[in-house]
Amino acid sequence: MAPRIKFGTDGWRAVIAEDFTFDNVRACAQGVADFINSTGTAKNSIVIGYDTRFSSEDFAAASAEVLAGNGIKVFLLPRPAPTPVTSFTVTALKADGAIMITASHNPGNYNGFKYKVASGSSAPTEIISQIEKSANIAVDKGTVKRLDLAEAFKKKLVTYHDPYHAYERQLNRLINIEALKKNKLKIVVDSMFGAGIGYFRSLLDGGQIEVHEINRIRNPLFPGIQPEPISKNLSKLARQVIRDNAAIGFATDGDADRIGIIDENGRFMTTQEVFALLAMYLLDVRKERGPLVKTLTSTDMLFTIGEMYDVPVFEELVGFKYVAPVMMREKALLGGEESGGYGFRGHIPERDGILAGLYFIDYIVRTGKSPSQLLANLFKKVGPHYYDRLDIHTTNEIKQQLLLKLSAASVSKIAGQKVVKLDTRDGFRYKLEDGSWLLVRFSGTEPLVRIYAECSSMDEVQRLILYGQEMVGV
Repeated sequence: MAPRIKFGTDGWRAVIAEDFTFDNVRACAQGVADFINSTGTAKNSIVIGYDTRFSSEDFAAASAEVLAGNGIKVFLLPRPAPTPVTSFTVTALKADGAIMITASHNPGNYNGFKYKVASGSSAPTEIISQIEKSANIAVDKGTVKRLDLAEAFKKKLVTYHDPYHAYERQLNRLINIEALKKNKLKIVVDSMFGAGIGYFRSLLDGGQIEVHEINRIRNPLFPGIQPEPISKNLSKLARQVIRDNAAIGFATDGDADRIGIIDENGRFMTTQEVFALLAMYLLDVRKERGPLVKTLTSTDMLFTIGEMYDVPVFEELVGFKYVAPVMMREKALLGGEESGGYGFRGHIPERDGILAGLYFIDYIVRTGKSPSQLLANLFKKVGPHYYDRLDIHTTNEIKQQLLLKLSAASVSKIAGQKVVKLDTRDGFRYKLEDGSWLLVRFSGTEPLVRIYAECSSMDEVQRLILYGQEMVGV
């Protein structure tokens, strides 16, 4: 029988009340407890955070009961918090790791369970495999240990911990927020009803930067949107940027580890453009140096930028759990992925949409250029790069059939272009002779097929994506 709990690229996610039940969440927490108690070197403390989804605080409390039942001290966050805040709290408290109850950008009927290690980064595959195995044993054998939450508080095995001020101090170490606030700017923030609600407003309060926040209340239904900061979900933000004559618009996803950006003209800046611009900000404006780490789905502009500034670029599998170890090993300046998640040296080796937004504001202030001008300057240096992604919803059964179909296919030309390289480390990535690329990839967390393309024109991007659709036949 297939395991009930299966961790994907970034944690375990499932539909609430179907597979995402209190019993299964407690089993995941037992898996974490088993892992912590098996190491022999643990300090026996875990941070537990959660987002704004339905009953997230209750799933967090259920996890706390299990950790306490296994003799592990829990720092339970008292209100919804972004994943990067939870991850940073692990390092601030020198805890063994963190549980984060979140389904990130998934639809509102999902919730999820992430595990972070002592560095604050996503747990590597070998740890997740161990937790997953223990969790499924706990489900099958009913071996979950629990201590009633009230009793756990009484025994001080569970305590509340407010993470905000330590996180705020950390951001001030990375960027001079007080100096930033002296600049007269209007920004619009779409918190997408998620865990990032209020963070930009609080951090930038008291200066000349005017922050207009939309979708700023908790609503687990995420009405009218899916909490993923991509173009189709940001039309309200784009309209508000135009209406307010704002300098820029930011959107954070459900757990605020990712960011989407709308320029001053109401145009969505692709995550690939933002990734390259953040690299330029760090290398050209801040004059920092260090390696860059990208995933297979990320823009090839990073390779050109790496050559321009004589810094190495590492390309890894999709998922920040693959990016983070390379960032730590190489002391990388920046790591990122196509989904809009970016991590920075000196911070946690994890995505942080809030810090990315603050850095982008600083980029505008220090150059005196608007977002569209910054992009035009980037393209002048590296050449035009256009990108798009198509998500095709299917079933897990069809997803497996398509995987087998592509594995058996032999493709030498795509849309008239010769295929010069095929990379099958994570999906099927076809590099073409003119430097463009097409990728067909299967989601690790949802029944989705994703088709990605990057070319020198948007017409070519759409041609490649259409070709990808024809390849898979959906």
